[in-house]
Amino acid sequence: MALYGYRPFEDEPDQRPLPEARLVDGAVADIFDAMVSALEDTRLEPDLEDLLWNIVNVFHRAADRIERELDDNERTQKRLQREQDGSEVKSVELERSLAEGITMIERRDTMEYFRDAGADLFRTHVRKPWLPYSGAMVNHKALTSAVLDSRKHVEKRDFQKAKVLDPDGVRIAFTGGADCNDHQRIYAVLDKVHAQLPNMILMHGATPTGAERIAACWARDRNVPQDPYRPDWGRYKKAAPFKRNDAMLAICPKGVIVFPGTGIQDLSLIHI
Repeated sequence: MALYGYRPFEDEPDQRPLPEARLVDGAVADIFDAMVSALEDTRLEPDLEDLLWNIVNVFHRAADRIERELDDNERTQKRLQREQDGSEVKSVELERSLAEGITMIERRDTMEYFRDAGADLFRTHVRKPWLPYSGAMVNHKALTSAVLDSRKHVEKRDFQKAKVLDPDGVRIAFTGGADCNDHQRIYAVLDKVHAQLPNMILMHGATPTGAERIAACWARDRNVPQDPYRPDWGRYKKAAPFKRNDAMLAICPKGVIVFPGTGIQDLSLIHI
């Protein structure tokens, strides 16, 4: 141990504990407080939002990397399942691979906890929700259960992926202008819809200001799944918001909530 350190999975699974939630919350809060106190009211303050976003993104990408390692581990388990011949050697290899998979799931869930804690602080300091530039922002922990054997472990991961990336629920589209900032009315309308549809999924255009930003904040406050549709400016140029509306309506949401805006919102009403 003194010469080489601890190397998990060579002889036995990693038995070291995960960090406690209170320590994680405190560490992330310290990081944000240090950055804000150092850059606020200085010439670097315009860069503060981007730096805070990237702090959260570090944990988001770490969770993605561990998820890719889990994919490799899943393929290894399936191969070892096929190779089982009743020998102790093959059985031990499968048990070790299963233990590695369980540890990876715990590591991924912890990184997602780091990310979610950072996302909450990002919203507090920047006044807008943290959203990844690409891919989905998911949290697997609520869906992870105890794995009893290798086959159940693989089956649960398949179910878990499908459930998180395409959750069951009623999709409600939301649109509003960047100048619409009636927080109380937006929250009241969304709360009324949520009371009638507890399993709703909020679709919105991911506009960083105005009504859609407020709707994204509401979804995070109420733990409602979000399905953001960002305009593809590089591909469609000025037509990007209208193409985005077409893509949202093509999903056939159960309903559409429209707040005051521009011709973009008016076109949504025409399509409906």
